[in-house]
Amino acid sequence: MVLGQFSPGPDMLLLTRTALKEGSGNGVKMAAGIACGLSVHATLAVGGVAVLLQKFPAVRLGFQWIAGLYLLWLAFQLIKSAFTPSGEVSRTETPQSSGSPFLRGVLCNLFNPKVALFLAAVCAPFLSENHPAWWPWAIWGIIVGLGISLWSLWVILLQWPPLRSRYERSARWIDGVFGLALGLLAARLMIP
Repeated sequence: MVLGQFSPGPDMLLLTRTALKEGSGNGVKMAAGIACGLSVHATLAVGGVAVLLQKFPAVRLGFQWIAGLYLLWLAFQLIKSAFTPSGEVSRTETPQSSGSPFLRGVLCNLFNPKVALFLAAVCAPFLSENHPAWWPWAIWGIIVGLGISLWSLWVILLQWPPLRSRYERSARWIDGVFGLALGLLAARLMIP
């Protein structure tokens, strides 16, 4: 679970960029939003519904296109930020157009079909045998608990002064790279 959580992907890119640019408060709000999205995916995985995405390719493809479009929008926002002259928007100021970090976290996680498939694959071996009724809920709690706690710790780590000062010196480049990475992830989702 930890390896999946910290692998490069839309959630990690957006969380890292938000924590560095908008601070720990918005970073933790985004981590909570991502964990809420993860709770939906965990519910689907524990309930076996994620298998539907595998059995119905048209539904999966439609979902991937919606996710790709959302990631392209995020990429556009980051790249636009990278090309905004530094005098127009302070690097410590949160742009008003960025929206709620919690909602951005929820949407980013929900629109990532790989999360549902990953969780379905990870959970299946633990759900295949006869277990007590509380067992699926324990797995769900582990998934969501690890998500919120480890992502929040990551946000706090990113507030370390030497790291933050490096970010502030390179913010435009980092926004551009993160925007490009999200754009590539979106293209990968939309082009099978």
